[in-house]
Amino acid sequence: MARKDGRGGDAAAAAVAHSAPSQNPWQESAVAQLKLGLPKGSLEDATIELFRKAGWKIRVHSRNYYPSIDDPELSCALVRAQEMARYVENGTLDCGLTGLDWILENQSQVVEVADLIYSKASSKPARWVLAVAGDSPYQTLEELKGKRISTELLNFTRRYFAERHVEVEVEFSWGATEAKVVEGLVDAIVEITETGSTIKAHGLRIIHELLTTNTKLIANPRAWADPVRRAKIEQIALLLKAALAAEGMVGLKLNVAEANLEAVVALLPSLRAPTVSSLYKSDWYSVEAMVRENVVRDLMPKLLAAGAEGIVEYPLTKMV
Repeated sequence: MARKDGRGGDAAAAAVAHSAPSQNPWQESAVAQLKLGLPKGSLEDATIELFRKAGWKIRVHSRNYYPSIDDPELSCALVRAQEMARYVENGTLDCGLTGLDWILENQSQVVEVADLIYSKASSKPARWVLAVAGDSPYQTLEELKGKRISTELLNFTRRYFAERHVEVEVEFSWGATEAKVVEGLVDAIVEITETGSTIKAHGLRIIHELLTTNTKLIANPRAWADPVRRAKIEQIALLLKAALAAEGMVGLKLNVAEANLEAVVALLPSLRAPTVSSLYKSDWYSVEAMVRENVVRDLMPKLLAAGAEGIVEYPLTKMV
């Protein structure tokens, strides 16, 4: 089990910088590999799946912070998202994936290469919000002057209130943040949410939004200035964004007679226009388009009624 440190991190961060040669492939390899940080914890599975769709197979080994990856130009390490930006900033990692929130929390000087909007549960950005008990008299951020607030986003929250000249006591949350308001330990919390359902389930009420955040691919400035490493980072960014763009999309391919071509094409939603190719020595055409998966169930009967035949639906993994 990972050993927790005093600020919610774990032994992984220390292992990245100080692990023994037998444990750290970066110290063994004579090849100049790009050092990639993957977020350990709630985003871990979603990130590995995203890389799979982008074309990289990553295998996580039990009790090992260094997953294997089927790319000789890359080495991976699992690091808590909360700490990722610090290790990218100091060069222990060349690049990594973490949230905008933790970049701001650590005030890290890194290159923000790409926005990657995904999470463990959805493709929506997350929000850090200020929440109070459902029966609390507080309605605004300013009304919490002199009160106690609990959060994991400690430094950002302190700066946020200070910039608005609202004096509050902000303490670090060790977990179960929502329960602290319910139990009367604090007056409010600053917590992350996607839908707000967990906060509402605890009987709390959101009164202010501090930050909208999403995952970002970040790079060390020196690595970004190196043409070889920058090219590899840009390749990762391109394919990760392509994999995200393809989510929820499918390809449709069908045949249609020339007499029905206009009617069928008019039914097809597409990024620009469907691809239409004439069939060999025929007055029939092959039509291909990329569409939202959730429209196919209604679209197929309409296409058949308009004269389409041989309709094939196929999955998309990347879309550039």
